[in-house]
Amino acid sequence: MYKHFLKRLIDFLLVLCVLLVIWPVLLLIAVWLHFANKGAGAFFLQERPGLHGRIFKVIKFKSMTDERDAEGNLLPNEQRITKVGAFIRKTSIDELPQLFNVLKGDMALIGPRPLRVDYLPLYSPVQARRHEVRPGITGWAQVNGRNAISWTKKFELDVWYVDHLSFSLDLKIVYLTVLKVLKRADINSSAEKIGIEKFNGHN
Repeated sequence: MYKHFLKRLIDFLLVLCVLLVIWPVLLLIAVWLHFANKGAGAFFLQERPGLHGRIFKVIKFKSMTDERDAEGNLLPNEQRITKVGAFIRKTSIDELPQLFNVLKGDMALIGPRPLRVDYLPLYSPVQARRHEVRPGITGWAQVNGRNAISWTKKFELDVWYVDHLSFSLDLKIVYLTVLKVLKRADINSSAEKIGIEKFNGHN
């Protein structure tokens, strides 16, 4: 009942209420980033696999400019990230626009993090079970080590969540997420630069 109906209903109502309260803050951040990013925009959209592997566009606040070198190539990330961008990454504020993904039904508040589309062929059949539920803004792997654990362990935790999904578990994850954000624990903005092909032996 909770997994197939109540979870989505609670997510929708909760996110709708939150957005009605914080939309002025989101607007202010968007305007701030627009200027800090030197006209590159305030939002970053990227295709990610969702429920049953269906592709959607995840929304995040953009933390870098689009500055290029003389040959037209993007400068290294460390040269393009702004002070504002570094701050919103450290505080996980860059994840807030994903509330709109939750509202649309692309994501849930709690679930396995949506990873890049090009990782899809690398999953084992068991690891691919992480797509049996909607991806989340935070999840069981994020509160159990996040970037401090191996990719293999992350996927084990994701599948464990799929098998044990419940209202009480989601509440526990929300509580632990708040603690980690306040402590800024296990945060590494470059985590997704590491290809998951390593844990499955691909080169």
